[in-house]
Amino acid sequence: MAQKDDCLFCKIVAGKIPSTKVYEDDLVYAFNDLNPKAKVHVLIVPKNHYDNVVELEQKEPATLARIIEVAQKIASDKADGTFRLIFNTGRNAGQSVFHAHAHVLTGEVLPE
Repeated sequence: MAQKDDCLFCKIVAGKIPSTKVYEDDLVYAFNDLNPKAKVHVLIVPKNHYDNVVELEQKEPATLARIIEVAQKIASDKADGTFRLIFNTGRNAGQSVFHAHAHVLTGEVLPE
């Protein structure tokens, strides 16, 4: 696995920082967000380190597709199957951890 020693999400994937696992396979790891913005707020990260979703799509498009599949599974398992999938890309767009990750939000009607 390609990981960075100073990356928070790489440390979570490696088990060096605890998290509440929701899902894991050979490509991705999903865990509950520590500051949820909805009843269900799960982060899905690729196990390999990519700074953002654009880099992930360019280098590992199958993993990006897997993130979408896992988002649907989480929404179906934890709510009614509907969900919001958010990728923040860049500091000005709200990205605070520079490891590609998707936010899965569901479980209630979310504001527009």
